[in-house]
Amino acid sequence: MSTAAAAGRRGAGGYALHVVLLAAFGGLVLAVTRLAPETHGSLWTIAAIGFLLLAGTLMSELVAPLGLPHLTGYLLAGIISGPYVLRLVDEHTVKTLSPVNTLALSLIALAGGAELDLETVRKGAKSLAWATVVQCLFVLVVVTGLFFAGARTVLPFARSLRPAALLGFALLWGALSVTRSPSATLGILSQTRASGPLATFTLAFVMTSDIVVVVLVSLVMSIARPLVDPTATFALDSLRTLGHNLFGSVALGTTLGLFIAAYLLLVERQMLVVLLVLGFGVSTVVEYLKFDSLLTFMVAGFIVRNLSSQGHKFLRYIEQTGTVVYVVFFATAGADLNVPLLHTLGPAALVLALARTVVTWAGGRLASRLAGDPPALRTWGWSGLVSQAGLALGLSVIIAREFPGFGTQFRALAIAAVAINEMVGPILFKLALDRTGETSPIQAPSFPSMIPPPPS
Repeated sequence: MSTAAAAGRRGAGGYALHVVLLAAFGGLVLAVTRLAPETHGSLWTIAAIGFLLLAGTLMSELVAPLGLPHLTGYLLAGIISGPYVLRLVDEHTVKTLSPVNTLALSLIALAGGAELDLETVRKGAKSLAWATVVQCLFVLVVVTGLFFAGARTVLPFARSLRPAALLGFALLWGALSVTRSPSATLGILSQTRASGPLATFTLAFVMTSDIVVVVLVSLVMSIARPLVDPTATFALDSLRTLGHNLFGSVALGTTLGLFIAAYLLLVERQMLVVLLVLGFGVSTVVEYLKFDSLLTFMVAGFIVRNLSSQGHKFLRYIEQTGTVVYVVFFATAGADLNVPLLHTLGPAALVLALARTVVTWAGGRLASRLAGDPPALRTWGWSGLVSQAGLALGLSVIIAREFPGFGTQFRALAIAAVAINEMVGPILFKLALDRTGETSPIQAPSFPSMIPPPPS
């Protein structure tokens, strides 16, 4: 038997084993949930985390031969296990996992800041500046125009809106379309261990654009308010509050980063435990102060990487938590996706998501031409900007609260569109990294205990 045939047989055997294990564990949890449907409590929450971790890991192994990223497997495992399909993890349990998701997001943001090397960002400053301006303004203006022109055709509830109110609605949708997903970007880069112009540019753009997006959404909300409500007036109070919160987030993140750097230098014991404690503790403080959590932890990671000598050591500890964090975060996100809502608003959300992707592609090509980017960025620079996740959903909650007249419909549409972008975006980004040759031949295992295969 040839070596290739033996390897193929081993690969087929491993694939079949993953299918059997996934079916066995899924069947076990299904039996438990049907025999004791009222099961709740902390023990069941821990069991749900364990099951999502295992199901996401096995599903990622099943989709990998198709060329799909691990994130797709995590999301699919969550959707299938969630309250709208097999109901292995019910809605109550998904809600109780919120603190775990908060911790995961804080570690993802720490990793993102720690991956940003100041010298690398400085070298790509021209590309980053053009992309920020074009992707924010171009996408905002074009998506707003497309939404205003076609909303009455695809959205029944938009037909009753006054033209001014519809314009306000369109502006808010355009602002929401500018958001990206740092967690999805970092998840793909963590799996592929990619390095090169596309990986560096995408990471720098997605992480730094968070600040621009938050400011932009607040400004658009101030403009949209008098359009939606004729009795309201334009006010900049919200921008002053926003400035205070952004400054506070940077200050808190800087303090946290300096503390982590000092701890690594002077103590460096039980670092993983320290990260978990800091993640929960600082997240609670951030929530109480109403600061931006993503920005706070991103700044902390950036400070450790660039203003101390502990950056590489810190990255090593972050990477040890990486795979588990991504599995839990995205599997829970999949379980939280409202499948019936996606089915109801799917056609309209699909049209809007497709329009956003096309505009993002056009904006990427325009920005790359203005910046004089290399061919790889001109062709694929847009691919990592399609994903949306927690930031978009969080902003949709704020918009729904600020505009109760149509906020419920707006948030429902946002959830459906984000779900599509959350599924499609990582696939596009991984495809681009593969096509540009930036993907490492030794990719990260789907679970820490799995040893990555040697390069062929």
